Amino acid sequence: MISVSQYILHINRYLLRLQWSVLILILLMHFSASWLLLALVNERALADPQLFYYFYVVTASTVGYGDLSPETGAGRFVVSFFVIPGGITLFAALIGKITTVLINIWRQSMKGQLDLSNQLHDHMVIMGWHKEATSRMIDLIFGDLKRTPRDVVLVATQTMDNPDPQRIHFIRTDNLASADACHRAAVTKAERIIINGQNDDNTLTTALNLVATQTKAHIVCHFHNRSMALLLQAHAPRAECHISTTTEMLVRSAQDPGSSRIQGQLLDTLTGPTQFSLQVPKEFSGCLFSTLINQFKNYHDALALGVAGSIHGDDLLLNPPADYEVKSEQLIYYMATQRLLAVEIDWQRLQAG
Repeated sequence: MISVSQYILHINRYLLRLQWSVLILILLMHFSASWLLLALVNERALADPQLFYYFYVVTASTVGYGDLSPETGAGRFVVSFFVIPGGITLFAALIGKITTVLINIWRQSMKGQLDLSNQLHDHMVIMGWHKEATSRMIDLIFGDLKRTPRDVVLVATQTMDNPDPQRIHFIRTDNLASADACHRAAVTKAERIIINGQNDDNTLTTALNLVATQTKAHIVCHFHNRSMALLLQAHAPRAECHISTTTEMLVRSAQDPGSSRIQGQLLDTLTGPTQFSLQVPKEFSGCLFSTLINQFKNYHDALALGVAGSIHGDDLLLNPPADYEVKSEQLIYYMATQRLLAVEIDWQRLQAG
Protein backbone atom coordinates (compact mmCIF):
# COMPACT_ATOMS: atom_id res chain seq x y z
CA MET A 1 0.00 0.00 0.00
CA ILE A 2 1.31 3.44 -0.94
CA SER A 3 1.95 5.72 2.03
CA VAL A 4 1.05 9.42 2.07
CA SER A 5 4.72 10.45 1.84
CA GLN A 6 5.28 8.16 -1.16
CA TYR A 7 2.17 9.55 -2.81
CA ILE A 8 3.34 13.15 -2.29
CA LEU A 9 6.80 12.23 -3.62
CA HIS A 10 5.21 10.69 -6.70
CA ILE A 11 3.14 13.84 -7.28
CA ASN A 12 6.25 16.07 -6.91
CA ARG A 13 8.18 13.98 -9.42
CA TYR A 14 5.30 14.24 -11.86
CA LEU A 15 5.07 18.02 -11.40
CA LEU A 16 8.83 18.44 -11.90
CA ARG A 17 8.52 16.80 -15.32
CA LEU A 18 5.90 19.31 -16.43
CA GLN A 19 6.80 22.19 -18.70
CA TRP A 20 7.17 25.59 -17.08
CA SER A 21 4.03 26.91 -18.72
CA VAL A 22 1.91 23.97 -17.50
CA LEU A 23 3.24 24.16 -13.94
CA ILE A 24 2.66 27.90 -13.70
CA LEU A 25 -0.83 27.48 -15.17
CA ILE A 26 -1.70 24.85 -12.53
CA LEU A 27 -0.29 27.12 -9.82
CA LEU A 28 -2.40 30.06 -11.03
CA MET A 29 -5.48 27.85 -11.22
CA HIS A 30 -4.95 26.65 -7.65
CA PHE A 31 -4.32 30.23 -6.51
CA SER A 32 -7.55 31.41 -8.16
CA ALA A 33 -9.59 28.45 -6.91
CA SER A 34 -8.33 28.98 -3.35
CA TRP A 35 -9.39 32.61 -3.42
CA LEU A 36 -12.78 31.76 -4.90
CA LEU A 37 -13.52 29.07 -2.29
CA LEU A 38 -12.55 31.38 0.57
CA ALA A 39 -14.77 34.10 -0.87
CA LEU A 40 -17.66 31.63 -1.17
CA VAL A 41 -17.41 30.63 2.52
CA ASN A 42 -17.37 34.31 3.57
CA GLU A 43 -13.74 34.49 4.70
CA ARG A 44 -13.73 38.22 4.01
CA ALA A 45 -10.32 39.00 5.48
CA LEU A 46 -8.55 36.18 3.62
CA ALA A 47 -10.46 36.85 0.40
CA ASP A 48 -9.36 40.48 0.35
CA PRO A 49 -7.21 40.68 -2.84
CA GLN A 50 -4.68 42.88 -1.03
CA LEU A 51 -4.17 40.21 1.64
CA PHE A 52 -4.93 36.90 -0.05
CA TYR A 53 -1.72 36.73 -2.16
CA TYR A 54 0.28 37.27 1.05
CA PHE A 55 -1.69 34.60 2.93
CA TYR A 56 -1.29 32.17 0.03
CA VAL A 57 2.49 32.63 -0.28
CA VAL A 58 3.04 32.41 3.48
CA THR A 59 0.90 29.27 3.66
CA ALA A 60 2.34 27.57 0.55
CA SER A 61 5.92 28.25 1.62
CA THR A 62 5.19 26.80 5.11
CA VAL A 63 6.44 30.00 6.77
CA GLY A 64 3.12 30.42 8.62
CA TYR A 65 3.43 33.71 10.48
CA GLY A 66 0.00 33.20 12.00
CA ASP A 67 -1.14 36.80 11.53
CA LEU A 68 -3.86 35.64 9.11
CA SER A 69 -6.04 32.54 9.56
CA PRO A 70 -9.56 31.39 8.66
CA GLU A 71 -12.34 32.40 11.06
CA THR A 72 -15.17 30.08 9.96
CA GLY A 73 -15.46 26.31 10.05
CA ALA A 74 -15.90 26.15 6.31
CA GLY A 75 -12.88 28.39 5.86
CA ARG A 76 -10.76 26.13 8.04
CA PHE A 77 -11.93 23.13 5.99
CA VAL A 78 -10.97 24.83 2.69
CA VAL A 79 -7.57 25.89 4.02
CA SER A 80 -6.84 22.50 5.62
CA PHE A 81 -7.82 20.24 2.73
CA PHE A 82 -7.29 22.44 -0.35
CA VAL A 83 -5.12 25.52 0.16
CA ILE A 84 -2.40 23.94 2.31
CA PRO A 85 -1.92 20.58 0.51
CA GLY A 86 -2.18 22.05 -2.97
CA GLY A 87 -0.17 25.18 -2.19
CA ILE A 88 2.68 23.33 -0.49
CA THR A 89 2.87 20.70 -3.23
CA LEU A 90 2.90 23.25 -6.04
CA PHE A 91 5.29 25.61 -4.25
CA ALA A 92 7.70 22.73 -3.57
CA ALA A 93 7.48 21.69 -7.23
CA LEU A 94 8.19 25.26 -8.34
CA ILE A 95 11.21 25.60 -6.04
CA GLY A 96 12.42 22.16 -7.11
CA LYS A 97 12.13 23.07 -10.77
CA ILE A 98 14.00 26.34 -10.24
CA THR A 99 16.70 24.49 -8.28
CA THR A 100 17.01 21.89 -11.03
CA VAL A 101 17.45 24.60 -13.66
CA LEU A 102 20.15 26.34 -11.58
CA ILE A 103 21.97 23.08 -10.92
CA ASN A 104 21.87 22.21 -14.64
CA ILE A 105 23.25 25.64 -15.54
CA TRP A 106 26.02 25.23 -12.97
CA ARG A 107 26.79 21.72 -14.21
CA GLN A 108 26.87 22.86 -17.83
CA SER A 109 29.12 25.77 -16.86
CA MET A 110 31.53 23.47 -15.04
CA LYS A 111 31.53 20.95 -17.91
CA GLY A 112 31.97 23.65 -20.57
CA GLN A 113 28.66 23.00 -22.29
CA LEU A 114 27.22 26.53 -22.22
CA ASP A 115 26.77 28.77 -25.24
CA LEU A 116 28.21 32.20 -24.39
CA SER A 117 27.67 33.74 -27.83
CA ASN A 118 24.88 36.04 -26.63
CA GLN A 119 26.41 36.84 -23.24
CA LEU A 120 29.91 38.16 -23.90
CA HIS A 121 31.60 40.90 -25.89
CA ASP A 122 34.99 42.63 -25.75
CA HIS A 123 36.27 39.64 -23.77
CA MET A 124 39.49 37.60 -23.80
CA VAL A 125 39.59 34.04 -25.11
CA ILE A 126 42.33 31.55 -24.19
CA MET A 127 42.37 28.61 -26.62
CA GLY A 128 44.27 25.60 -25.38
CA TRP A 129 44.84 24.16 -21.90
CA HIS A 130 48.22 23.33 -20.36
CA LYS A 131 47.74 22.79 -16.64
CA GLU A 132 50.64 24.78 -15.21
CA ALA A 133 51.20 27.21 -18.09
CA THR A 134 47.55 28.17 -18.55
CA SER A 135 46.92 28.44 -14.81
CA ARG A 136 49.89 30.78 -14.59
CA MET A 137 48.54 32.72 -17.58
CA ILE A 138 45.21 33.25 -15.81
CA ASP A 139 47.00 34.40 -12.64
CA LEU A 140 49.02 36.93 -14.64
CA ILE A 141 45.93 38.27 -16.41
CA PHE A 142 44.06 38.88 -13.18
CA GLY A 143 47.23 40.00 -11.42
CA ASP A 144 47.16 43.13 -13.58
CA LEU A 145 44.74 44.97 -11.28
CA LYS A 146 44.41 48.03 -13.52
CA ARG A 147 43.79 46.14 -16.75
CA THR A 148 40.69 46.86 -18.80
CA PRO A 149 38.02 44.68 -17.12
CA ARG A 150 37.28 41.78 -19.45
CA ASP A 151 35.61 38.42 -19.06
CA VAL A 152 37.99 35.54 -19.74
CA VAL A 153 36.90 32.39 -21.59
CA LEU A 154 38.98 29.20 -21.65
CA VAL A 155 38.44 26.85 -24.61
CA ALA A 156 39.92 23.39 -24.08
CA THR A 157 39.78 19.94 -25.65
CA GLN A 158 40.50 18.02 -22.44
CA THR A 159 37.65 16.30 -20.61
CA MET A 160 37.64 18.25 -17.36
CA ASP A 161 35.70 20.70 -15.21
CA ASN A 162 36.22 24.47 -15.25
CA PRO A 163 39.65 24.80 -13.56
CA ASP A 164 38.93 28.29 -12.19
CA PRO A 165 35.14 28.86 -12.00
CA GLN A 166 35.45 31.94 -9.80
CA ARG A 167 37.33 33.90 -12.47
CA ILE A 168 36.80 32.41 -15.92
CA HIS A 169 34.17 30.91 -18.22
CA PHE A 170 34.81 27.50 -19.77
CA ILE A 171 34.05 25.97 -23.17
CA ARG A 172 34.72 22.27 -23.76
CA THR A 173 35.21 21.13 -27.37
CA ASP A 174 36.72 18.24 -29.30
CA ASN A 175 38.52 20.59 -31.68
CA LEU A 176 39.83 24.10 -30.95
CA ALA A 177 39.34 25.02 -34.60
CA SER A 178 35.72 23.89 -34.77
CA ALA A 179 32.99 26.32 -35.76
CA ASP A 180 30.99 25.27 -32.70
CA ALA A 181 33.81 26.22 -30.31
CA CYS A 182 34.32 29.57 -32.02
CA HIS A 183 30.60 30.29 -31.90
CA ARG A 184 30.09 29.33 -28.25
CA ALA A 185 33.17 31.31 -27.19
CA ALA A 186 31.91 34.34 -29.19
CA VAL A 187 35.29 34.84 -30.86
CA THR A 188 33.87 37.34 -33.36
CA LYS A 189 32.99 39.62 -30.43
CA ALA A 190 36.25 39.10 -28.53
CA GLU A 191 38.84 41.80 -27.97
CA ARG A 192 41.85 39.54 -27.32
CA ILE A 193 42.54 35.90 -28.23
CA ILE A 194 45.48 33.80 -27.01
CA ILE A 195 46.14 30.51 -28.82
CA ASN A 196 48.40 27.86 -27.32
CA GLY A 197 47.43 24.55 -28.89
CA GLN A 198 48.69 21.07 -28.12
CA ASN A 199 51.34 21.55 -30.81
CA ASP A 200 52.33 24.06 -33.50
CA ASP A 201 50.09 22.43 -36.13
CA ASN A 202 47.09 22.73 -33.82
CA THR A 203 47.93 26.35 -33.03
CA LEU A 204 48.32 27.23 -36.71
CA THR A 205 45.06 25.52 -37.73
CA THR A 206 43.16 27.22 -34.92
CA ALA A 207 44.61 30.64 -35.76
CA LEU A 208 43.76 30.34 -39.46
CA ASN A 209 40.24 29.28 -38.57
CA LEU A 210 39.83 32.29 -36.28
CA VAL A 211 41.10 34.64 -38.97
CA ALA A 212 38.48 33.18 -41.32
CA THR A 213 35.74 34.24 -38.88
CA GLN A 214 36.84 37.85 -39.56
CA THR A 215 37.11 38.55 -35.85
CA LYS A 216 38.49 41.99 -34.99
CA ALA A 217 40.25 40.61 -31.93
CA HIS A 218 44.00 40.92 -31.49
CA ILE A 219 45.27 37.33 -31.90
CA VAL A 220 48.40 36.16 -30.06
CA CYS A 221 49.85 32.70 -30.78
CA HIS A 222 52.58 30.64 -29.16
CA PHE A 223 54.85 28.60 -31.41
CA HIS A 224 57.90 26.46 -30.79
CA ASN A 225 58.93 26.48 -34.45
CA ARG A 226 59.75 29.82 -36.07
CA SER A 227 58.80 28.58 -39.55
CA MET A 228 55.24 27.92 -38.37
CA ALA A 229 55.02 31.43 -36.98
CA LEU A 230 56.24 32.89 -40.26
CA LEU A 231 53.68 30.80 -42.14
CA LEU A 232 50.86 32.23 -40.04
CA GLN A 233 52.09 35.79 -40.42
CA ALA A 234 52.21 35.31 -44.19
CA HIS A 235 48.47 34.56 -44.16
CA ALA A 236 47.51 36.74 -41.17
CA PRO A 237 49.87 39.70 -40.80
CA ARG A 238 47.82 41.10 -37.92
CA ALA A 239 48.42 38.02 -35.75
CA GLU A 240 51.16 38.43 -33.15
CA CYS A 241 53.35 35.35 -32.80
CA HIS A 242 55.31 34.49 -29.68
CA ILE A 243 58.16 32.12 -30.46
CA SER A 244 59.86 30.10 -27.73
CA THR A 245 63.11 31.86 -26.82
CA THR A 246 64.56 29.18 -24.54
CA THR A 247 67.74 28.77 -26.59
CA GLU A 248 68.34 32.53 -26.80
CA MET A 249 67.77 32.93 -23.06
CA LEU A 250 70.21 30.14 -22.25
CA VAL A 251 72.94 31.87 -24.27
CA ARG A 252 72.11 35.31 -22.87
CA SER A 253 72.17 34.06 -19.29
CA ALA A 254 75.50 32.36 -19.85
CA GLN A 255 77.04 35.50 -21.32
CA ASP A 256 75.25 37.95 -18.99
CA PRO A 257 74.36 36.16 -15.74
CA GLY A 258 70.97 37.14 -14.32
CA SER A 259 69.37 37.90 -17.67
CA SER A 260 66.66 35.30 -17.14
CA ARG A 261 65.57 37.06 -13.95
CA ILE A 262 65.19 40.35 -15.81
CA GLN A 263 63.06 38.75 -18.51
CA GLY A 264 60.96 36.90 -15.95
CA GLN A 265 60.24 40.02 -13.91
CA LEU A 266 59.41 42.10 -16.99
CA LEU A 267 56.57 39.69 -17.79
CA ASP A 268 55.34 38.99 -14.25
CA THR A 269 52.39 41.15 -13.15
CA LEU A 270 52.40 39.60 -9.68
CA THR A 271 55.79 40.75 -8.39
CA GLY A 272 58.00 43.77 -9.07
CA PRO A 273 58.09 46.09 -12.10
CA THR A 274 56.40 44.75 -15.21
CA GLN A 275 56.32 45.72 -18.88
CA PHE A 276 53.11 47.44 -20.01
CA SER A 277 51.96 49.49 -22.99
CA LEU A 278 49.96 52.70 -23.26
CA GLN A 279 48.40 54.36 -26.30
CA VAL A 280 49.05 58.07 -26.79
CA PRO A 281 45.81 60.14 -27.07
CA LYS A 282 44.73 61.27 -30.52
CA GLU A 283 44.86 64.97 -29.56
CA PHE A 284 48.49 64.80 -28.35
CA SER A 285 50.72 67.11 -30.43
CA GLY A 286 54.00 65.30 -29.71
CA CYS A 287 57.14 65.41 -27.58
CA LEU A 288 60.73 64.15 -27.63
CA PHE A 289 61.48 60.67 -26.33
CA SER A 290 63.98 62.17 -23.85
CA THR A 291 61.16 64.29 -22.40
CA LEU A 292 58.96 61.19 -22.16
CA ILE A 293 61.67 59.29 -20.29
CA ASN A 294 62.21 62.11 -17.79
CA GLN A 295 58.56 62.76 -17.03
CA PHE A 296 57.62 59.08 -16.83
CA LYS A 297 60.44 58.56 -14.32
CA ASN A 298 59.96 61.76 -12.33
CA TYR A 299 56.18 61.70 -12.00
CA HIS A 300 55.26 58.00 -12.29
CA ASP A 301 58.46 56.12 -11.37
CA ALA A 302 58.16 54.35 -14.72
CA LEU A 303 60.82 53.63 -17.33
CA ALA A 304 59.94 54.27 -20.99
CA LEU A 305 61.40 51.49 -23.13
CA GLY A 306 60.27 52.23 -26.67
CA VAL A 307 57.44 53.11 -29.02
CA ALA A 308 55.49 51.54 -31.88
CA GLY A 309 53.06 52.91 -34.43
CA SER A 310 51.04 49.71 -34.76
CA ILE A 311 48.99 47.99 -32.08
CA HIS A 312 50.65 44.75 -33.19
CA GLY A 313 54.10 46.17 -32.46
CA ASP A 314 55.51 45.25 -35.88
CA ASP A 315 57.40 48.56 -36.04
CA LEU A 316 58.55 48.52 -32.42
CA LEU A 317 61.54 50.78 -31.75
CA LEU A 318 63.27 50.07 -28.45
CA ASN A 319 65.41 52.78 -26.87
CA PRO A 320 64.99 55.27 -29.73
CA PRO A 321 67.27 58.33 -29.98
CA ALA A 322 66.69 61.11 -27.47
CA ASP A 323 65.40 63.43 -30.20
CA TYR A 324 62.91 60.84 -31.54
CA GLU A 325 59.45 62.45 -31.73
CA VAL A 326 56.67 60.60 -29.93
CA LYS A 327 53.42 61.15 -31.84
CA SER A 328 49.71 60.77 -31.19
CA GLU A 329 48.15 57.27 -31.25
CA GLN A 330 51.52 55.55 -30.94
CA LEU A 331 52.03 52.85 -28.35
CA ILE A 332 54.47 53.56 -25.55
CA TYR A 333 56.09 50.52 -23.96
CA TYR A 334 57.28 51.08 -20.41
CA MET A 335 58.21 49.31 -17.18
CA ALA A 336 56.43 50.11 -13.92
CA THR A 337 55.19 48.47 -10.73
CA GLN A 338 51.61 48.82 -11.98
CA ARG A 339 49.80 49.79 -15.17
CA LEU A 340 49.45 53.50 -15.97
CA LEU A 341 46.17 54.71 -17.42
CA ALA A 342 46.04 57.43 -20.08
CA VAL A 343 44.03 59.70 -17.77
CA GLU A 344 46.85 59.55 -15.21
CA ILE A 345 49.36 61.13 -17.60
CA ASP A 346 49.69 64.92 -17.84
CA TRP A 347 49.91 65.08 -21.62
CA GLN A 348 49.96 68.88 -21.67
CA ARG A 349 53.06 68.93 -19.51
CA LEU A 350 54.68 66.44 -21.88
CA GLN A 351 53.87 68.67 -24.85
CA ALA A 352 55.34 71.68 -23.09
CA GLY A 353 58.55 69.74 -22.61
